[in-house]
Amino acid sequence: MSSRPEQPEPFIRGAAFPPASDVPYPRANPTDTARLPADVWHAAAVPVGVRLELVGDAEAIDIAYRTTSGNLGYRGDGAGITFSVWRGGRKVCEEEAVLGDGLIRLALGSSPAEKPAIIYLPEGMQPLVQSLTAVKGEIAPAPALPRWLAYGDWTTQGWIASGPAQGWAAIAARKTGLNLVNLGYAGAGRGEIACAEQIAALTAEIISISYGESCWSRIPHSIGMVTEGFHGFLDVVRQGHPNTPVVIVSPLLRPDAEVVPNKLGASLAEIRHAFESVTRDRIIGGDTTLSLVTGENIIEADHLADGIHPGDEGHKRIAATVGKALTAAVKSAGDGAEGTQADVIGISSPSMFKVESSDDDAYPSSDQTAASSLY
Repeated sequence: MSSRPEQPEPFIRGAAFPPASDVPYPRANPTDTARLPADVWHAAAVPVGVRLELVGDAEAIDIAYRTTSGNLGYRGDGAGITFSVWRGGRKVCEEEAVLGDGLIRLALGSSPAEKPAIIYLPEGMQPLVQSLTAVKGEIAPAPALPRWLAYGDWTTQGWIASGPAQGWAAIAARKTGLNLVNLGYAGAGRGEIACAEQIAALTAEIISISYGESCWSRIPHSIGMVTEGFHGFLDVVRQGHPNTPVVIVSPLLRPDAEVVPNKLGASLAEIRHAFESVTRDRIIGGDTTLSLVTGENIIEADHLADGIHPGDEGHKRIAATVGKALTAAVKSAGDGAEGTQADVIGISSPSMFKVESSDDDAYPSSDQTAASSLY
């Protein structure tokens, strides 16, 4: 194991696991790689959602860093090649990273000193933050926020948003005031029991689970495999989080897969139905902190930038629906109420959340956004 530089550590968010020798911010436990599928670990090596959060009156911040990869793959620049600063719900600065050792100055905007600034990293270039220096003022780590573990596949990781800050989970975290730990694994995330055990071992105030597409395509699953596998995944998560609110998001629309059977005879529509049936059965059976967001109608076909994965507008719509569900689920648990999915939409944010308003990533106003999530 290697260590990350100590000085930036209090500012780093979204890094729940210790570093590995060549992966400073892994998104899966590096001591457990022997039990993880190779595609999960490959995705987990990309520091999706890892960011800096700070407060203070400094005009700018200097970041010394090192990047180790210029191979951005299919996503190209969307994989993350810049440092971007978001404050008050808006992007206030963005500068491109260099390959190798670099020093970058980022303006922090004119927001009040107590307003947190979020600095997203050039994820695709495998960065390591070495030091932070305030310019013309002071900085301090931002206050701790409730931790949200977001497990999923392609879309949770952020494919194919135009940058790290535009993925649905990043948007929802900004809007709801949650400390996102992104456990979305592009091309993977099929409900691996090893991943469930890792989630069970982490602390969290809320968890979301949104997978299924990779069960149709990359490694085909039958309906029986999906059903029993999902039951097992939830059983293990609940061993570590018996009362933590868990929001299930069933698979999103994918037109080319909806009625087409995979090699084991399961269409995506049938896989979606299996996830929803398991969730409903468990809610009816007494799991009162489990809730369901039905994924089919959150986005439409024209929100899929490549016919498979959502673009920026699609990610905004997903963030709108899931963000409301997260807020309502935590509020319901905090009130001690027996939440049902009918409670998910239309409940105002609890005081523990700081909901931002912005023109850049405003939630779309749409009746279908709310209706798609009702139980």
